[in-house]
Amino acid sequence: MITLTSSSAAHLSVDVLVVGVTSDDGTPRLLGDALPASLAGVLTSPALGLTGEVDQVVRVPAGDAVAADVVAAVGVGDPSDREALRRAAGAATRQLTGVRSVALALPVRDADDAAAVAEGALLGAYAYTRYHDLPAAKRPAEEITVVAPQARAAAAKAAVARAEVLAAAVHGVRDLVNAPPRDLYPAAFADIAKAAAKGTKIKVTVLDEKELAAGGYGGLVAVGQGSSRPPRLVKVAWTPARAKRSVALVGKGITFDSGGLSLKPPKGMETMKSDMAGAAAVLHTVLAAAALKLPIAVTGWLCLAENMPSGTAQRPSDVITQRGGTTVEVLNTDAEGRLVLADGLVAACEEAPDAVIDVATLTGAQVIALGTRVSAVMGTDDMRTAVVSAAAEAGEAFWPMPLPDELRAGLNSQVADIANVGDRAGGMLTAGVFLREFVGSTPWAHLDIAGPAFNEHAAWGYTPAGGTGVAVRTMLRLLENR
Repeated sequence: MITLTSSSAAHLSVDVLVVGVTSDDGTPRLLGDALPASLAGVLTSPALGLTGEVDQVVRVPAGDAVAADVVAAVGVGDPSDREALRRAAGAATRQLTGVRSVALALPVRDADDAAAVAEGALLGAYAYTRYHDLPAAKRPAEEITVVAPQARAAAAKAAVARAEVLAAAVHGVRDLVNAPPRDLYPAAFADIAKAAAKGTKIKVTVLDEKELAAGGYGGLVAVGQGSSRPPRLVKVAWTPARAKRSVALVGKGITFDSGGLSLKPPKGMETMKSDMAGAAAVLHTVLAAAALKLPIAVTGWLCLAENMPSGTAQRPSDVITQRGGTTVEVLNTDAEGRLVLADGLVAACEEAPDAVIDVATLTGAQVIALGTRVSAVMGTDDMRTAVVSAAAEAGEAFWPMPLPDELRAGLNSQVADIANVGDRAGGMLTAGVFLREFVGSTPWAHLDIAGPAFNEHAAWGYTPAGGTGVAVRTMLRLLENR
């Protein structure tokens, strides 16, 4: 639960009161005047070790100086940067576990700042508990209060209400990405989508393996044929009556990726439960759009399959026919995401949306090029620019990448219209060039989130270890902008 207040921070009866700190030439400086001078002096004392660096959280007993039991100082960095506020709030709630209530008195200038603090705080207060109970000392705070002078303004209230919807969507993606593949397989994912949409005005349609074969969805059928748990295509549609524009979202949903017969090494499989992060992001973006009653039609396509090796699995050198009739020579069964996405893109474009976006943990080359915190965006110029702009507003890092025409020759096949892999160099871009074949003239963007979708390292800011929920904030902002 999160609330806004314009009350004095010093008078809030909470377990922990959080204040911001920045650094001036290595000297910590408290932001704002929430604390009396005596307590402020304690926090900035060199003996305490507070530096003001980002992600640092230092706690001291409050004594009688304020109503809170404990005061915590969190490093903010540049307080004029909303993403810095978002990350500071998230770092605080992520680290301040084992308490019931937290109040954040960070420097808030307007409703958008208040929303950033609320969003970061909610994103940081996350834990995945499906398979074990956390000890009390590690549980996130249940009550979060954001101190803001604008607390009573309608704009601030609306912005924080949106932050709640957005954080719930991100948490939903994280839960799906963190789920073990034993329990999250294509049919189970489809059931989750139906359950999540129940009680809303979202229409859910599920195609099973027989319907996929009959409909010519050769990519989904081929990728899923090696598993005992067959593929699904799930369509989730939010179509408000007053909508004048439409956007289709297509998500890669490989619930586990062994590589198929082009088997990954064991180490490479350890995080492959996360290969459905794109489909999870699409599902929860549509749910959030409906919750916010956005006046735009949004249709999500969840391309779900489990890529397994077996006697029935597709083989390198097989030729498959995608939805729409394009034939593909499968040279590497571990380049399967583009095959299921191709089916989804064709199906989406058949409905003539104004734009289509696909999102996928698609290539290891993305991680090589941009690391684990920056996602890539390719596509038509207008859509690529729109995604980068939306990402900057949302606080996510997406970098524009080209689709060089000369890479298409590397996908030539002697026996089919196109091969599913080309030269190793520029592999991320080649995957985008492949997908471009299936969108026709529709304005399109391709989001490769391979690295940022799953955090294998230490938590930071509002980002936990494990599933991150990346791309939801960007796609939702893009829908709002349109």
